[in-house]
Amino acid sequence: MPKAAPATINLTNSIFLTTTALLTLTAVPAYIWAFGLDWFQVTLFVSTFIATGISITLGYHRLFSHLAFKAKWPVKLWTLVFGAATFENSALCWCADHRNHHKHVDHDGDPYNINHGLFHAHIGWIMFQYQPPHTFENVKDLQQDKLVMWQHQNYIAIAVTASLLFPAVMGFLWNGWIGALGGFLIGGVARVVAVHHMTFCINSFCHYIGRQPYSSNNSARDSGIMALFTFGEGYHNFHHEFQHDYRNGVKPWQFDPTKWSIWALSKIGLASDLRRIPDERILRAEIGEQQRLITQKIQTHSLVLPESVQTFWSTAHDRVQEALSHWEDQKQLYTAAAKKQVAESGKRLEDLQYRAKEAAKQMQEAMKEWRQAQEEIHSQLAALRGAASA
Repeated sequence: MPKAAPATINLTNSIFLTTTALLTLTAVPAYIWAFGLDWFQVTLFVSTFIATGISITLGYHRLFSHLAFKAKWPVKLWTLVFGAATFENSALCWCADHRNHHKHVDHDGDPYNINHGLFHAHIGWIMFQYQPPHTFENVKDLQQDKLVMWQHQNYIAIAVTASLLFPAVMGFLWNGWIGALGGFLIGGVARVVAVHHMTFCINSFCHYIGRQPYSSNNSARDSGIMALFTFGEGYHNFHHEFQHDYRNGVKPWQFDPTKWSIWALSKIGLASDLRRIPDERILRAEIGEQQRLITQKIQTHSLVLPESVQTFWSTAHDRVQEALSHWEDQKQLYTAAAKKQVAESGKRLEDLQYRAKEAAKQMQEAMKEWRQAQEEIHSQLAALRGAASA
């Protein structure tokens, strides 16, 4: 892999990242050894970790970078204040970098290009000056947002106050100067380090380990394990394929607290216009990637499948594609009619809705057959490869 050649060390970032990490590894254990760890300090750490972490994933990432939903000003203000408390730069700078990442993923212009190594993608790009100064050409929309610009212009003051002074004051109110020191070290410094590496793992490990069920056009990967530590951001392959969807964990069973938070905010009127990729487009991506992988295996190992298996596979694939197209057509007809409901009769809408539901059922049946075909293919490929190596 090509190695990035750092031009200069970013002293401010490097000193800050190194100092906070050293304090977390030395001063925090020393404090706990000397004064103990009570429920207040644990609660302070957990609550500030959630408040700041979700401000990055929900606010900086899905709201401001990808415009995946709209939010009222209290949500914006919360995520801008506690987003600053992560010391990950202003929302304007963060979003400029992140939009460049999506535009140039795995290529020059990607600030945290995984092809330059895991260290570079994780933290090296912050510690060294790889990129030219921000031009903000790709965040002109955010420059029109008064709250975003207020945070950008006052970023350092907000960050220090919300990230370090606030937990110290809370600790002081709880247990005097001993509590203040604990609040500063545990709810402040240690929490900053934890949130840093939570975010950095999305840039590094989510481009390094995991599955690619939707696309292999770039290095982004889905990892349920990483999702547990990143408020649902671990489903990164889906995100890179469908970046404007407010969900990362699109399946009902996938752990995505950020998605649940956005949904909850919409139910109380603080969020709206939640963007969702249609189910049929997601299915198309999954089916296409599965077909590509199977074809690649056959070609790589020069395997010849039995004619009956090839026919089963081809028929199932054609049927599922036909069912998908039919489903899309019926959904579009119903959606268009529902938008002009005044001009449509109630009976017509009911009929179109029924047709859309029937198309969905046909799609489910076709998917069952297609999955059976995939299982048969994988079984046959395993048998053929075993016979070839015997």
